[in-house]
Amino acid sequence: MINKIVIMAGGIGSRFWPMSTPEYPKQFIDVMGCGKSLIQLTVDRFLPLCNIEDFWIVTSEKYIDIVRNQLPDIPESNILAEPEARNTAPCIAYACWKIRKKFPDANIVVTPSDALVINTTEFERVIRKAMGFTEKSHSIVTIGIKPSRPETGYGYICANNNETCSEIFKVNAFKEKPDYETACRYLEDGNYLWNAGIFVWNVDTITSEIKQHTPDLADIMDKMAEDFYTEKESETVKQLFPTCQKISIDYAVMEKAKEIYTIPADFGWSDLGSWGSLHTLLPQDNNKNAAVGNNVRLYNCSNCIVHTSEEKTVVLEGLENYIVAEKNGRLLVCRLENEQMIKEFSK
Repeated sequence: MINKIVIMAGGIGSRFWPMSTPEYPKQFIDVMGCGKSLIQLTVDRFLPLCNIEDFWIVTSEKYIDIVRNQLPDIPESNILAEPEARNTAPCIAYACWKIRKKFPDANIVVTPSDALVINTTEFERVIRKAMGFTEKSHSIVTIGIKPSRPETGYGYICANNNETCSEIFKVNAFKEKPDYETACRYLEDGNYLWNAGIFVWNVDTITSEIKQHTPDLADIMDKMAEDFYTEKESETVKQLFPTCQKISIDYAVMEKAKEIYTIPADFGWSDLGSWGSLHTLLPQDNNKNAAVGNNVRLYNCSNCIVHTSEEKTVVLEGLENYIVAEKNGRLLVCRLENEQMIKEFSK
């Protein structure tokens, strides 16, 4: 069985404005100030599992040139353009149907492009464990993250208390983002995990599950697949892909399939969904300030995050609990406690 990695890279990262914009979203940005974008870091941590020719990127057609520029070693035919966003189920189906046409025995990992993993060695071990399980069964494995706090910004996986085999547990249910009291209960119960949105399956399993639970989507994919790897493919995708229902893979498959398992993992994961989550991951000074930039000077500031990588010098004085971010002539100064309003501010 050959391993394939599918990276979903079509999001617009609206909560990270002004660093992330619909024209150039966060997965293509050096968010951590480490010299590589989030999608480049994603590829790097999967490279021990397969060759670069076995990576597939699904993204908006308007980001195709960015992907080519940042990931020049990925084959052109492996970069799939969505004519318009239709949520994760059509995105994943497109990649899996195309892979199946040439690689009917493929074992596939599907991952977001914009998460962060600190312990890449442990990450590799967990993914190998999952792939070993799915290549020998008609099962789906989703990676669950052991929660460290009562987080209300993530969906949860409820795992069975009994191991199916070493480290692998049956999934009882998927839970939507909870309120704070429910999140506290999940943490106390001990068998709830954060849903990292990383899925592992063989191509026969996922196509069969989509056909069973979302037959309309499968029908569209079957029609599209007739023209895969031909000169007609681009035009066919432009015509048919927008007719797919907007539906997440959770609703389309994960909440309905029976053979779903999880591996509880602890490898320093974050979905980097907001300025607050980035603040907790960046190095901080003695006053809990975190900064990415060329020459950021903070005086009498505490618990702030500053991201101004394009400015020569930034001087701030007297701020507490603030986000200060600048990109391409757009400046944000916002209290951390109000970061959920950034989506509205940036419209």
